[in-house]
Amino acid sequence: MTLPTAYLDHTDASAARAARAAYRGGRVAPTSGIAPGFTQANMIVLPRDWAFDFLLYAQRNPKPCPVLDVSDPGSPTTLLAPGADLRTDLPLYRIWRDGKLVEETPDATAAWAERDDLVAFLIGCSFTFETPMVEAGIEIRHMTDKSNVPMYLTDKACRPAGRLKGNMVVSMRPIPAARVADAATISGRFPAVHGAPVHVGAPEDIGIADLAKPDFGDAVRIEPGEVPVFWACGVTPQAAVMASGVPFAITHAPGYMFITDIPDSAYHA
Repeated sequence: MTLPTAYLDHTDASAARAARAAYRGGRVAPTSGIAPGFTQANMIVLPRDWAFDFLLYAQRNPKPCPVLDVSDPGSPTTLLAPGADLRTDLPLYRIWRDGKLVEETPDATAAWAERDDLVAFLIGCSFTFETPMVEAGIEIRHMTDKSNVPMYLTDKACRPAGRLKGNMVVSMRPIPAARVADAATISGRFPAVHGAPVHVGAPEDIGIADLAKPDFGDAVRIEPGEVPVFWACGVTPQAAVMASGVPFAITHAPGYMFITDIPDSAYHA
C-alpha cells in the first residue's frame, strides 16, 4: 500500500525510534505494548528468486499475510521507518536453512551478508490493534502477564503459490464473552494488520489440540467466562518456510516484531 507522506513527515516517532535503538543495542524482549500507537510488523526475508512466489502467496492469503512494505533487493531499509536497519533493529531474528530453524540471534547482519539479493517483506501484526482494544477496556492477557502472545499452527491450509504452501498460524487472546463482539469490531477496523478474528471458541475446530501448548509464544491464563478468540497471524510465512523447505530465509522471532514509525491510525479503515 502507499502511505500518505504526511505520516512520515509529521509524526513524532521518537518512541518507536527509541525502541529500535534499544534492540540495536542488545535488548531482547517481546514487543507487545512497546511504543503504543505505532504499527508493528512481522518480517520475512527471502532470496530474490523466491520473492515473487512469496508476493503471490501473500496476495492469495491476505488475512495472515497483509504486506505493508517490500524492500528493494539487497536493501535492509524500509519506507516504514526511514533510517532503520532491518538487520539489527528487531529484538530477535530466526535464520532458516532448507526449511529448518538453525539459529535465533539478536543481530542478523552476518546472515544477511551471505547474499546480495535478499528481499524483505514487512507484514501487518495484530499487536497494532491491541492499543485501541486496551483503550476500550479489553484486557490483553499476555500484556498483563508480561509474556509473549500464544500462537498456534492450525489445520487450515493457505492457498499455495508457486513453490510455497503451508497452514495458517493464529494468535489467541482470551476475551470475556460479553466483549467478543467489541474485540471483533475494533480489530476489524484494521484490515491491513489482520483485521477481525478468523475463529472464536472451539479451538479443536481449527486443529488446535491444547491451548496450554502453543506452537509459538507462551500459554496464557483463560479465566471463567472468557472465550478464546483467534486472529490470523504473521508467523504464517514461517509455517510456509517449514512446509516448503525454503533453502534460506531470515524472519523475526514470533512476538519480537519490527516497530515502525507509522501510527496505527494510518491503517484504520
